[in-house]
Amino acid sequence: MLSVVIDTNVFVAGLRSGGGASRAVLRKALHGDLQPLFGNALWMEYQDLLDRPVWGEFTSSDEPRAVLAALAKQARWISVYYGWRPNLPDEGDNHLIELALAGGAQAIVTHNLRDLMGGQFRLGKLRVLTPAQCLEELK
Repeated sequence: MLSVVIDTNVFVAGLRSGGGASRAVLRKALHGDLQPLFGNALWMEYQDLLDRPVWGEFTSSDEPRAVLAALAKQARWISVYYGWRPNLPDEGDNHLIELALAGGAQAIVTHNLRDLMGGQFRLGKLRVLTPAQCLEELK
């Protein structure tokens, strides 16, 4: 099973669309085909999104909370004890790298390749993948 950090932009995109790679990644995580990782910083980022007007007209107000709760049941909680501070262009993304490294993730799944070193970031086996690339890895 592929162990991944799912960026919040994939969560939002997956709930805003009726299909697509982001939704498929969420489904794979909910069905146990992917092992999502959560840590304090990422969890707080997800929580912050719940009351924001980012969901669009096709997402009910209860759906994000229900999906997040279901993801949490499938996820492995990781305590991050060491800050790597890779100094990404967006400082707010550093916690994704730290969580992935602390949890031994194989990938960070995001739409934000540009800020995560253009998808070029490499440390051990950690990769930065789009949702579509992640799905290809599962084939």
